Amino acid sequence: MQARHWRGVAAFAAVTTLLAAFAGGAQARTDGGSGTTAAASYKVGIVYSRTGLLAAYGAEYIQGLRYGLAYATKGTMKVNGRPIELTIVDDGTDPTKAVAAGRDLIGKGYKILAGSVSSGVALQMAPLAAQNKVLFISGPAATDAVTGINKYTFRSGRQTYQDVKTAATFLKGVGKKVTVFAQDSAFGVGNYAAVNSIVGSQGHTVGRLLVPLSAQDFTPFAQQVKQANPDLLFVAWAGTTAPAMWRALEQQGTIRGTTVATGLAERATWGSYVPGLNFLSHYVAEAPKNKVNDWLKTKMKRRNQVPDIFTPDGFVAAQMIARAVTRGGDDVERMISALEGWQFAAPKGAQRIRQSDHAMLQPMFQVRTRQVNGKWRAVPVKTFAAGNTAPAAKQFP
Repeated sequence: MQARHWRGVAAFAAVTTLLAAFAGGAQARTDGGSGTTAAASYKVGIVYSRTGLLAAYGAEYIQGLRYGLAYATKGTMKVNGRPIELTIVDDGTDPTKAVAAGRDLIGKGYKILAGSVSSGVALQMAPLAAQNKVLFISGPAATDAVTGINKYTFRSGRQTYQDVKTAATFLKGVGKKVTVFAQDSAFGVGNYAAVNSIVGSQGHTVGRLLVPLSAQDFTPFAQQVKQANPDLLFVAWAGTTAPAMWRALEQQGTIRGTTVATGLAERATWGSYVPGLNFLSHYVAEAPKNKVNDWLKTKMKRRNQVPDIFTPDGFVAAQMIARAVTRGGDDVERMISALEGWQFAAPKGAQRIRQSDHAMLQPMFQVRTRQVNGKWRAVPVKTFAAGNTAPAAKQFP
């Protein structure tokens, strides 16, 4: 699930500080080893949301990408003796801008593109990659439609099906009426489709209430949810309007007497949730117990940082980029073969790229929040192994 409340300037500044060690602040900028020529580098285009509705996701993604490259290259930022050169472009969470940036990078000879925080952006970038036969690694974009869309497209994050499969574990003892409350976007529509498929197949009746992305007053929508009177309310939300949405639900008494399942967003939002929510999580730093997660937490602690919800998506993208060029060099077809079926250790735990459709199989979590000494903490409740939330396999068209 995507975020509920955006981190402030100070949190973003921490990411900017990390980036500043490698590059300047221009909208499109190149990060490479000093004294090397472009021809000697593996050129990778990162098109992501530095600004726009999902800028907080982008900050976490790019942060994770930096740490992931350091981990995958043992701090050298090189593979096969050649630097990995990143050109970073802001798409403003706008598919049109993202595609224009992608075309520009492809025209300059880039064979690897990554990023796509937004589902809408990813759905436009994936066909572009196939048309031009370049490798595309989507980021936190959750829509299920990215999986299996074409053989050139991979994902470094989870997908909506995995969210919903985890949330379905909250259904025990709950009545049969379910309402999906989400934004009218690729992300929101995808969540309804997944809930209807998974939960509906278990004998539940699934309705939906989709809210325009332009909405600012959520009271009328909260009233509609209250009138629907669901036994389970499944909330799928992204962007800066999340706090206002939650306030409206609480003020209208929508949550009282109803089981509510939603995704736990970034750490800055934990204190803004209303009591009594059931959280699924695709990552909190406290949950996974493995050496990669320990490495990431240790490195970030030195900068007074903590990995956040989408930090692993950037980290895994970096691991995938390093794997692709290590095994594939400059040949995209060989890069694809290197990634298909790859099993590896990531901050979340053991992950695998399914060969048939490039689904990213990964652990998922149940968590709860509580306040300890004035600070909100996430308490892991249950971990689901990658195979327990795996979406049904697809075939490429």
